[in-house]
Amino acid sequence: MTGCSSKDAPPPGPMHESEAAGLSSLGIEVSAAENRPVSFSNKRSAYFYTQSHRNDHEEHAGFSGFNIAQRRAFSAYAVEVAGEQLDPAIAAVTVYPDRMTREWPSGIRETLRLFDNRDVLEVQIEGADETATVTPLGEGVDLLESIDGVRIYSAMEPAERVIAAGHHGNRHYIVVADSVEAALAVFKAAEHQADAWREQREERLNSLVAGGRFLAASDQQLQRALRWLMFTTDQLVTRQRGDGIYAGLPWFNEYWGRDSFIALPGALLVTGEFETARAVLTSFAEFMELDPDSKFYGRVPNIVRPDLLDYHTTDGTPRFVIALLDYVRYSGDTSIIAELFPEVRASIEGALANWTDEDGYLTHEENETWMDARRASDLAAYSPRDNRANDIQALWHGQLLAGVHFAKALEEKETARRWQATADRLAQNFERDFTSPDRDYLADRLEADGTADFRMRPNQFYAFDLISDPVRVAHATRAAWEQLVYPWGVASLSADDPFFHPYHLAWDDYHKDQAYHNGTVWLWNNGIAMQRMVELGQVDPAWELFQNMNRMVLEDGVVGGLGENTDAWPHPGEDSPRLTGTYLQAWSNTEQLRAWYQYFLGVRPDLIEGTVTLAPRLPGAFGMVSYTARVGEGWLDGEYEIADGSHSFRWRSDGFAGRVSIDLPGFESLALDVIDGDRVHLSASGNRMQWHHLDDGLRGRASGMAAAEPAMLEQQARIDRLFEGVGFAEPGDADTLPVMRQANEGSR
Repeated sequence: MTGCSSKDAPPPGPMHESEAAGLSSLGIEVSAAENRPVSFSNKRSAYFYTQSHRNDHEEHAGFSGFNIAQRRAFSAYAVEVAGEQLDPAIAAVTVYPDRMTREWPSGIRETLRLFDNRDVLEVQIEGADETATVTPLGEGVDLLESIDGVRIYSAMEPAERVIAAGHHGNRHYIVVADSVEAALAVFKAAEHQADAWREQREERLNSLVAGGRFLAASDQQLQRALRWLMFTTDQLVTRQRGDGIYAGLPWFNEYWGRDSFIALPGALLVTGEFETARAVLTSFAEFMELDPDSKFYGRVPNIVRPDLLDYHTTDGTPRFVIALLDYVRYSGDTSIIAELFPEVRASIEGALANWTDEDGYLTHEENETWMDARRASDLAAYSPRDNRANDIQALWHGQLLAGVHFAKALEEKETARRWQATADRLAQNFERDFTSPDRDYLADRLEADGTADFRMRPNQFYAFDLISDPVRVAHATRAAWEQLVYPWGVASLSADDPFFHPYHLAWDDYHKDQAYHNGTVWLWNNGIAMQRMVELGQVDPAWELFQNMNRMVLEDGVVGGLGENTDAWPHPGEDSPRLTGTYLQAWSNTEQLRAWYQYFLGVRPDLIEGTVTLAPRLPGAFGMVSYTARVGEGWLDGEYEIADGSHSFRWRSDGFAGRVSIDLPGFESLALDVIDGDRVHLSASGNRMQWHHLDDGLRGRASGMAAAEPAMLEQQARIDRLFEGVGFAEPGDADTLPVMRQANEGSR
């Protein structure tokens, strides 16, 4: 294959003809007591944020309203009927992937919508006996004039923007534009085309969970949460400055190199949006620093704003190159290798020239890892990483190996040899320097003098692939899980550390940035933590965390998504930790999706090798799931049913031809060459497995029986013994913590 196909996804295959639930079936009711964040984007550069009933959130209220390219046009809107303003606080609210409805006891119903690629809000008012008025609000939003029944207002910012507001029947439109003429033109278009705009958006959103992205499960919480995660992730995939992925809302409505390529696999690869993934990769490549005299030569930006590029990140560039390799594996699009190899070469050669030491480690400034919070007074790092952090070395190793593959594909043998030698030296030195016989986990960093800092942080989860001893990895995984992983997510520092902060926002005790990477839970790290447990056969603990996050998607925080942080520990008298940080964070959403598709569902394409690995790892009482996964120019339909210790799996190839490698615990991998229409049926119970390879007419191609391998079973039993009794980290008494004692003593 030389290019990425753009053909339409097929309808759900015959193995799962269940209805692809429409948007209306996914409504989530929100009470006034919950008062949850609600957000929609226009897929270009605008988003509308509000709370369901009252805009009073401690961190987010200042971002409420309609925001375009990081400038807030208006902060809210008021609905008035018969001279009386309707109070959202007493409305019954339901949020859907494409709209929010509020219904008042009087029977009046408000429906809010956005449209793709247009700076327009539609507010439909039904059940009112008199004509309603919808008015944009905000400091500096003033009525300027009225033209043909359309009211023109000034905008909050920038000064040159204007707002047009009016109605067509019971549908009210608020339009933001750079001139009165432009605003009126869009308003007039809305009067005649809004139905078509609405249908186009609904059709596109429905396609996210139908056809080639179909998923249905007997576990309704799982099904609803995963569908909602796809919708709220879709909000963040935009075209603000080229194609990109917002890091998070409300204040990270910009592209971050680090966040974009952490998010890309879960946002666009496991969900089959290969064309958009390609566009994000090629768009970001255009921002790479290609001045050989710059110390940032070969780096992609840390931040891409409409008016700014900033290159102060080390991990963004390795993640860009690794994401490029992942894209080729999923899509089979080999044409992009030659297209972007100049950027791959610059990324590696720039690092070798400016940012590597004699041991092959990738060096960096203290604030150039994801733990980047600094003290404002002197810019000292709140979370010291020195210049050789463990996650950076793992990413650098992955970047080098990706580069080796690309160089070999282009027959640049000497380049491939040189980069491979650097990767090998790095791996050898890493295992020597980041482990200790006295510790059962990895060092977080090397200090400037080479001393290993064994502060317990989650970054080691990303570095386990550099450790050759699986027993050491198992011990480290258990230690990190029990010290860092709470039922609500992965903390950034162990509570045993004297600098551990139990709460993110505790202004009476310390600045929030002091806690940001020193205890605060980061939901994006859940993905790698769950992955490591599943890889070691510890599915049940990982599944418990996964389901807790699905419950959060449906019941807590932003409707249908995951935010940035939570406190590590609940505040006194509270049952659960408070959500903090952005209300919707790309890498939190997408790592939940990636963990589901790659490690629980177990679909991992590698079209470089012409293979798709199918390695389902689901809990024993799971039930049933049906899905379609896009693979290159085709699809795989799957159906799993697990009950009473018996496992039944069925797959069908729809346009895919290649090798399917089926990996079940305890059994040798089963490799089958399939063509379009082929099916594989497999059942496993106890230590026996039976399989059938059928053609499109259900005629047998091959079949067989297999027994579990005793050596594999014993190896897993040894790992299981290492994890016997494993549990989540548990909150303690905050008053006993050094940082809290110091804060209390300072207040006396």
